[in-house]
Amino acid sequence: MPNANGVARALAAAAWALGGVAAAQRPAAQPPVSPPGPAAGPGVLRVCADPNNLPFSDRRGAGFENRIAAELARGLGRRLAYYWWPERRGFARNTVSAGRCDLVVGVPAGYGFTLNTRPYYRSTYALVTRAERYPGLRALDDPRLARLRVGVHYLGGKAVPPPVVALNARHVPVHVVSYSIFGDYTDPDPPAALIRAVARGDVDVAIAWGPLAGPLARRSPVALRVVPLPPGSGAPGQPLEFAVAAGVRRGDTALLAAVQRVLDRRAGAIGRILDAYAVPRLALTSPPIPTPSSGAGTQ
Repeated sequence: MPNANGVARALAAAAWALGGVAAAQRPAAQPPVSPPGPAAGPGVLRVCADPNNLPFSDRRGAGFENRIAAELARGLGRRLAYYWWPERRGFARNTVSAGRCDLVVGVPAGYGFTLNTRPYYRSTYALVTRAERYPGLRALDDPRLARLRVGVHYLGGKAVPPPVVALNARHVPVHVVSYSIFGDYTDPDPPAALIRAVARGDVDVAIAWGPLAGPLARRSPVALRVVPLPPGSGAPGQPLEFAVAAGVRRGDTALLAAVQRVLDRRAGAIGRILDAYAVPRLALTSPPIPTPSSGAGTQ
């Protein structure tokens, strides 16, 4: 949503990847207007991030992208500063493209609104259930899905979420309940509503972007099971696996090269951050790497 939650982000999801059916949420509130950002300077790394978007980022620095941003700043020998802006439509235009910040930590590989590093991790959608329910549910071909309430994220409009596309391709007549990836911005971490719905029993299973689902399930007060979908679970032309890169302002090739060097040099540390947050990861693959059909409003 992919980051966005990413992918999107949610996309990314990724979270990024989403379309709509039933209305299970309140109308979205308008996000607050961000104050002026930090001044640019050679000793500062200005990161564009959402202050209310865990597990990716928040104002306290509790998200895994906050941790990766700190790692990059240390590697560059710069002081970390944030420019806060909600991750939704217009994010890149109002942040990195406007010169108010230098770097977006998580963008879909191939994202067209920034100059991107090579992907530093790759993930996929996952099935999320309460831990005690539906043992062995591991794939979209499981016939039990036809009897369950399946929660997904959506962006709105006519876009159909990739998991629903994949289910439709299998002719699985599921009962889909959609949750806006944007949600109500007055709530904490709006995309988390989907995972909370699983914990409450409002839906039986969620099909969610893994980097969103893994960390949220880990901190859930109700034990949840997260099962990453096997590679190739998507419909033809609509994958469920996405690679994530870091993005800088177009034309800033010097910063791009510097960030890439840090990513290469500190790949182990960044991998440990992702593991600490329970972000499901797939092996990185060679290009071409697909770009999510819909990021979390990060254009």
